[in-house]
Amino acid sequence: MRRLSKLRLYHQAIFRRRGGDLMSAIVTLGIMGAILGLGLAFAAEVLKVETDPRVTAVKDLLPGYECGACGFPGCLAFAEGIIENEVERLSDCKPGKDQHYNAILAYLKDHPNKDGSLINVKK
Repeated sequence: MRRLSKLRLYHQAIFRRRGGDLMSAIVTLGIMGAILGLGLAFAAEVLKVETDPRVTAVKDLLPGYECGACGFPGCLAFAEGIIENEVERLSDCKPGKDQHYNAILAYLKDHPNKDGSLINVKK
């Protein structure tokens, strides 16, 4: 019986508070959420990683199977390897066909490196 009364007191303490306590909790959580949101937005802007737009363009020209048959974990990594001269032959991409290879070679001729040198990759 005594235990039941303790539970009843606990219930009254938790659920029968005045409305001001609930409102202050809502306002506090709202302010904390706004501060954390602004902090995350600032961190996302400061810690932003810029990528070479040629990587996404070459990835879009690949077949897009994400199979890893080329030895890279996926098409994006293979495209990064092409741009960074880590790939010698485009034919390492097994699902790729001549239409993919020719489109990539044409794109790379039109978009050289920053120093003006062409990317040395073969079909």
